[in-house]
Amino acid sequence: MIEEISIRHLGVIGEARLPLGPGFTALTGETGAGKTMVVTALGLLLGDRADTGAIRSGSGQALVEGHWHVDEHGAVAERVRDAGGDLDGGALILSRSISQEGRSRAVVGGRSTPVGVLNEIGQQLVVVHGQSDQIRLKSATAQREALDRFAGPELASVLGDYQEVFRRWNDAQAELDVLVAERDRRAREAEDLRLAMTEIEAAAPRRGEDVELAERADRLTNIEDLRLAAAQAHELISSESLDEARDALSLLDSARRTIDRVSGHDPELVPIAEAIANAGFVVGELATQLSSYLASLDSDGGRELETVQERRAELAVLMRKYGPSLDEVIDYLDSGSGRLMELDHDTDRIESLRAEVDADRARVMMLADRLSDLRRVAGIRLSERVTGELAALAMGSARITVEVTHREEYTASGRDVVAILLQPHPGAEPRPLGRGASGGELSRVMLALEVVIAATDPVPTFIFDEVDAGVGGASAIEIGRRLARLAQTAQVIVVTHLAQVAAFATNHLRVVKDSDGHVTASSVQQLQGDERIAEMARLLSGLPDSESGLTHARELIETARELVG
Repeated sequence: MIEEISIRHLGVIGEARLPLGPGFTALTGETGAGKTMVVTALGLLLGDRADTGAIRSGSGQALVEGHWHVDEHGAVAERVRDAGGDLDGGALILSRSISQEGRSRAVVGGRSTPVGVLNEIGQQLVVVHGQSDQIRLKSATAQREALDRFAGPELASVLGDYQEVFRRWNDAQAELDVLVAERDRRAREAEDLRLAMTEIEAAAPRRGEDVELAERADRLTNIEDLRLAAAQAHELISSESLDEARDALSLLDSARRTIDRVSGHDPELVPIAEAIANAGFVVGELATQLSSYLASLDSDGGRELETVQERRAELAVLMRKYGPSLDEVIDYLDSGSGRLMELDHDTDRIESLRAEVDADRARVMMLADRLSDLRRVAGIRLSERVTGELAALAMGSARITVEVTHREEYTASGRDVVAILLQPHPGAEPRPLGRGASGGELSRVMLALEVVIAATDPVPTFIFDEVDAGVGGASAIEIGRRLARLAQTAQVIVVTHLAQVAAFATNHLRVVKDSDGHVTASSVQQLQGDERIAEMARLLSGLPDSESGLTHARELIETARELVG
């Protein structure tokens, strides 16, 4: 139940507070005062799309805040907690702000949330009906949804099972269609992949092999230069010439002997002589390493280079086809094996999918038939009860018929086409609501449906925006009476311009328009006593001070009390 709504800077409303509470709340006011903005504010709290054009001129943002009382252990409270919000003894606060820049912010139980959370919560809290919903009631979809709500939990359970199987059936059928349609292409892909795998496996590349071969090729290409440089370095360090050599080893040996001859005269030369001797050992080791390096240079490098270049060419072909790097070629081999296994199992998968599709199709057909049976039975009951309600809404000769027929294809809701037919008087041909029903008749049919459906699918709050459009006189009184009856089990909020409807309200709010000649601002007043009588007189005659209007207003309120009992 909505306890209170606060609105700031929305449309013509500067600032307003709407005390609501249980029972039947009527919202009245002059044309252009902003009654529609109240419905817009409720829509924002329920997750409707934000429109910056609704922000009051000269304001940076509009803000709407709603105070609800909900069951602490119910589905709404659970969803609020899932979203990170808090409840205080069943008290829930929802708020929504929209800025001129187009930013929208939703807060649920003190926690910022996506706007979609408001929509999820709103669907469980409120049903909104406006003139656009009267138009929607003409659609087959809206009529089927109304019948399904009336049918109750048994149909809802079967429909849930059906939709689960239907989605699975559709998904499997779509996959099967793709596999069958692309079977030839996938067969070619498998053959190409098999050839590629054979080619790569035959070459047996190793990770990093291309880098190793490049280094080896560079060495073999420059082997003579390497041999000459190593030989010259070895000659300079340790000459093998029989002539008097002046290589590094000989020079170091001469230096050592020279120092040794005089080191006995100065102890400081001893460590120097030792260092020279050590240097000789190091240079000698270098000479040995150079000799080993020269020995390792294969004299038949040309043949090895040819082999290396052939292998590099072989790897280059693989990298060009499946690379561009050698690692990617090897990765392709690894992933391709799995893909080839998948493609090779297409036939098995097709057969498996066909079995699944056949089984799910049979299940879909069975559940769809069950839905049809439940809808036909519910349609008969709904027809009788709504017809009874219409009799009480000054349409005593009218009759409603709910017709359930089949279409060829199956959809997410089954294969039924639901049509609500209106027979305005005996002998007339029943016609769909979309053809021939006036706005007033649609208003009464919609109200009758909600009164009947509320018995099996209760909703905490109903909001009607000018549900009495196109209605007057005795019909309007009956609409008010039925709204009062609905308010006995649910909160009912009605935007109306008819005194005959407002007379049944237990809470009467008036949207007041003030103007200073430049800016129009609206606020909301809760009416009681003489103020309410004056507003009722204005609704009746346009003259809030008319004595006859005031008398009529009092009489109307008293009549409403007697009718409600």
